[in-house]
Amino acid sequence: MSRAQIIGLAALGSLLVLGSAYGFQYIGGYLPCAMCLWQRWPHVIAIALGAVGLALPHIALAAAGALAMAANTGLAVFHTGVERGWWEGPSTCAGSAAQDLSVMTGADLLDFSTGPQIVLCDEAALHILGLSMASWNAVACAALALLWLTAIRRPAPRHS
Repeated sequence: MSRAQIIGLAALGSLLVLGSAYGFQYIGGYLPCAMCLWQRWPHVIAIALGAVGLALPHIALAAAGALAMAANTGLAVFHTGVERGWWEGPSTCAGSAAQDLSVMTGADLLDFSTGPQIVLCDEAALHILGLSMASWNAVACAALALLWLTAIRRPAPRHS
């Protein structure tokens, strides 16, 4: 496979992961927490890099894609640790963060029309084969980072 093909495959992988996340959200009804949303951005970056990399398969694009997926692997592992209680997550989206009820009115407390709006980062919404969605994202991102690294190692096409 050429560098451009590998870059395209890596970008397609991110597109599938991101599409799955949106599918779980909009079809499955699993609302994302703040850390889940953070993990989407490196996939968006990788997709954009892949689109450019198909036409200009430069080693720097492959390196940027590898960096985006490596960073996302770290973020997903961190999120997994927060879900499993290995360490604390951001106070803004953890179950230990209490909402300030003093600023809410009685009507706010009794309004159930909008459904739950707070999704906690330290509670996995779904486990598939024993792994949370954050854990599966870590696995996917690590594999995609290796794919981007493979693109770096692939020799540049020769021009005649």
